[in-house]
Amino acid sequence: MSDHEITTRVRLVHPNGRLDAASIGWTRHQLHDTDRIGHGWYGWGRNKRWEYWAVITPTHIIGLTIAALDFATVRQLWVLERATMTEIDRFEISPLSRGVSMTGTHGTGVNESHGRGLWLRFEDGDAGTRLQARTDRVQVDLTAEIPPGHEAMGLASPHSRRLVDYTVKDVDRPVTGTITVDGVVHDATGFAALDHARSRGPYRTDWNWGCAIGRDAAGRRLGINLGGSGPEGLRNGISHTGLTVDGRVHKIPTALRWEFDPSDWSAPWHLSNERVDLTFTPFFHRYAHTNFVVIRSTTNHCFGTFAGRVQADDGEWIDLTGLEGWAEDVHNRW
Repeated sequence: MSDHEITTRVRLVHPNGRLDAASIGWTRHQLHDTDRIGHGWYGWGRNKRWEYWAVITPTHIIGLTIAALDFATVRQLWVLERATMTEIDRFEISPLSRGVSMTGTHGTGVNESHGRGLWLRFEDGDAGTRLQARTDRVQVDLTAEIPPGHEAMGLASPHSRRLVDYTVKDVDRPVTGTITVDGVVHDATGFAALDHARSRGPYRTDWNWGCAIGRDAAGRRLGINLGGSGPEGLRNGISHTGLTVDGRVHKIPTALRWEFDPSDWSAPWHLSNERVDLTFTPFFHRYAHTNFVVIRSTTNHCFGTFAGRVQADDGEWIDLTGLEGWAEDVHNRW
């Protein structure tokens, strides 16, 4: 297992479905071919393909999810109205791959899912991703822009020759568009973060994940993906922590220490290593629990404000104080 940068195109798995060892590492651009994940019988039941977009604007926080898990399809639209701290949540689950169409490889087309009361569509293009969603109460039409020279951190980390995680953490995409709630149209300007996965993982998965996005006092566009999983805080030997400054990825290769109080989710969290020193103070705690026999999930997801600093590759300590984002503690059986 190696936390090294990949700079040439690779396939995540061989045609027979087994892991290609050359794919293990991280990238700045989309170089992994993941088309085999979710196709064929090899690894069936362990394929986990999803697109999760989180959007933060001055008036709303929005979460949009499409997930295909072989034996089930999950879709969700979650909205927080910040003025009143009121949640609107639409969650649906369908058997097998009913009502879902997903790209094989990141950035290559349209991811779409529909059910009885929820429709979601994410369309990738050269200039950005159009994010659309519709329920009886909420309509979303946003564009997550791709600025010139933009980079996003892709990571491939193995569990075994059969099981492998591949994710893209794209954490500082400027957003424009509209969100309509109960007939009232709101102009939306802010930032979005993408968690993309084309993985074949174990049944039990537990993780911490955080993100901060926004601009600093100098006007630079900043984003940080805060990873942490497993007994050493790494995902199978590979760090999922990285800072972006005006779209340039600064990979942080060592584990984060996550310090938080599970008896009080609103208390400050502390995340640190030799290049990260951040305090996260929640202003909203979202608890979610799902139990559909083979799919069980418990999530404590907090939104709030960060204070502290992170060191870039050139040694500069960059102040992230005032940036908004989230931190979560998740336990899944799926």
